[in-house]
Amino acid sequence: MKTFSMKPADVEKKWVVIDAEGLVVGRLASIIALRLRGKHKPGYTPHVDCGDNIVVINAAKVQFTGRKREQKVYYHHTGYIGGIKERSAKSILEGRFPERIVEKAVERMLPRGPLFRKILGNLRVYKGSDHPHVAQQPEPLDVGVLNRKNVSA
Repeated sequence: MKTFSMKPADVEKKWVVIDAEGLVVGRLASIIALRLRGKHKPGYTPHVDCGDNIVVINAAKVQFTGRKREQKVYYHHTGYIGGIKERSAKSILEGRFPERIVEKAVERMLPRGPLFRKILGNLRVYKGSDHPHVAQQPEPLDVGVLNRKNVSA
């Protein structure tokens, strides 16, 4: 029996919508990364983009466990000498682009390379409950039901 290797033409992409309200960031991001990569499908092929298109809504209402909301620090560099900047998770969630918390968590769970950029293009994150992808008829995925630890109490 030969090993099956999926070709880009064989891929069937679905649209999935996930409501992130009350979900734990890391657990949500790992499920999203798994589905973006296509590892939940039996025909998974590492060098092909065989994952689904994922729409995340209510990204501003995600939760952190413990005291991470106040203590977790995100760093970025301006490109100048001594230009390292830091922001807490709380300041990002209360700021202008709270969806970046989920985007960065998923981004850092995917392997780098040309395929990474293509896969990350299949992720759309919105801070509110409305999204412009209604025409694609995305089917809802309830991440909170998969494991009781996915929902922060």
